[in-house]
Parts: sequence; structure tokens; C-alpha cells
Amino acid sequence: MKITFLGTGTSCGVPQMGCHCSVCTSTDPRDRRLRCSALVQDGKTNLLLDCGPDFREQMLRIDFCDSLDAVLITHEHYDHVGGIDDLRPYTYIHDLPIYADAYSCKHLRERLPYCFVENRYPGVPQLKLHEIAEGDKLMFGDIPVTALQVIHGKLPILGFRVGDLAYITDMTEITDKSREMLKGIKLLVINGLRHEPHATHQTVEAAVKFSKSLAPDLPTYIIHMSHHLGLHAQEDALLPSHIHLAYDGLVLEF
Repeated sequence: MKITFLGTGTSCGVPQMGCHCSVCTSTDPRDRRLRCSALVQDGKTNLLLDCGPDFREQMLRIDFCDSLDAVLITHEHYDHVGGIDDLRPYTYIHDLPIYADAYSCKHLRERLPYCFVENRYPGVPQLKLHEIAEGDKLMFGDIPVTALQVIHGKLPILGFRVGDLAYITDMTEITDKSREMLKGIKLLVINGLRHEPHATHQTVEAAVKFSKSLAPDLPTYIIHMSHHLGLHAQEDALLPSHIHLAYDGLVLEF
């Protein structure tokens, strides 16, 4: 299987509008961070993890024009679901299933009612919403997925174990049950907003600590980074050898 990082930035994206800091004005493409999303593929099945407002631009940047088999949503904040209307090209042949927790499903129905009413207007995305919860196990082709629960400040949200990959974003804490479900993973994708503490996101230092608590040398890639983190080249060099900053367009086999 492989994962393509479509976006690795926080809610404002990087560069942030109106900012002239060294990161926002950097010419290194690794410092340009669209909102968080990823594509997991095994050659036959294509899973989208979150669908933020940059989704259309992200998909046009990569060599991908096939169908999507499912969309997995971590939570209903706009930077993770703002591109759902742009899924419509992947729904022309059949309804596209979207999996999210009950809280997110409720808010998606309220924000995008035209996508989920019984008699939909022709041309709108043909989507089918499925409620899932911590511990639920799903199968997409040959790809097993387990829903995790993490805490985003005070809000319970989802993370996902996809085969031997764990994809967790916007976490400050994790439940004991979900930590147990991470045993044996071979690749961790985890959020690290910046170095300074934040009420609803963990720091890079907390991400490193969490990775080491699972396994001493667990390959780990950090996502959901703000412009306050610093330049990719400088920050990545300071991390342990098995931990890296992810960047938009990065592809990893696992």
C-alpha cells in the first residue's frame, strides 16, 4: 500500500494570507502546506482521508483520475470537510460512501442538506453517509480499517488505523482503548502544530513523545503544521532519524 499526502497544513494553510514570515515567503515547496488530507491506495482500492477545502487543487496536482472507493472523515471542522461538494466527479457512476462519527454526520447533513436528502437535485454529489464509532472495523477491498477515537481539545474525533498505518490528526489525547488498537503499527502519521502549546492541538514535541511511547524507532511523519513551526529544512533536521515532517505530495510505501 501507499499513502500520498495531499495536504499537511493546519486550518489556515501555509502560506497564511497576509503573513510575510520566513515560512510563508519560503520558496521551498515543502513549506507550502494545504489543508490536511491523504490518499491511501493498494493498486485496486482508493481511500480518501478527509476532504478539506483544497481537495480539488490537491487532486489536480497528482497523477490520479480513477474512482474513489470511500471517504473517511476524522471530524467535521471545515478544514477537514470543506471540499465534499468537489467529490461529485467521483460519484457519477455510483454513490460514494462517506464514513464519519455521529457528531460529524449530523453536522454534514445540516451544512450540505442537498447532498443527503432523499430526492437529490441532478448534478449534486451522490453521497451515502455511514455513522461509525471507536473500534468499528471496516473492509475496503483488501484494506482493513479500524476507527480510533482521539480527543481534539475537548471534542472526541476519529483517527484511523489503515492496515499497519495509523493516521491521526488534531489530537491532544487518545483513549486507552484506541491506544491498544495501535499495537503493531509500522507507520504513524500524527499531528504536530508547532512548538508552543496549543489548547486543541499537540506540539511537535508531544508528537515525538507519543511516537516513542508506541515503539522506540517507529517511522513517524508529522502533519497539521502551522507557519509557526518553522522552515521544513531546518525543523526536519532537528528531529530523530526515524521521525520527519511530512510535506504535500510526499508518497510513502508501507
